[in-house]
Amino acid sequence: MIWDNNEDIRLIECENDRRIIQRHLNECREERRPYVFVTNTMTIKPLRRLLVPVSMLEEETYKAEICTYLARKTGAHIILLQANDYGSHAKQNTNRIVTHIEAVSRRQIENGEQAISYEVAIARKDSFGLIREAAERQRDFCHDLLILTASRDYGLDDILFGPPERKAIQRALVPVMLVNPREDLFSLCD
Repeated sequence: MIWDNNEDIRLIECENDRRIIQRHLNECREERRPYVFVTNTMTIKPLRRLLVPVSMLEEETYKAEICTYLARKTGAHIILLQANDYGSHAKQNTNRIVTHIEAVSRRQIENGEQAISYEVAIARKDSFGLIREAAERQRDFCHDLLILTASRDYGLDDILFGPPERKAIQRALVPVMLVNPREDLFSLCD
């Protein structure tokens, strides 16, 4: 079932079946706003902790606006899970997201509101295994929402074996929010 009456975020409720999930992923390829998958195997709790994996890909920084928006509105704590890469791209992306969080947090404090809390954790795996690790480490981070970036394009391995976001949705115990890597992203309004 797709709930499309919310203007900011699209909610997709479905069975934890790879074909059903893949069909919904294909329908959302051109979606500008974030979309959340909730399957029958997930536990829905109030948002207290958001897990945001950050890989070496440039589009990872698009998640900064969404995670700060959610943290601001719910008071949730943000956990940035930085990929354990040899290069510095994942660290640079994490620093960009931290800069955005701190800028929004300063505005919060100036308006007499509570600052956004966050932490940076280093993953065990590199950028290529980061999504799988994030989906499987529910007990380590005790998060209530997993925020991922969807694949830019599906390659041959994604078509044959399935994209990493589908596997993460199937493994996750909490709802999974996906953001498509697009330049003209939907901006969340207050």
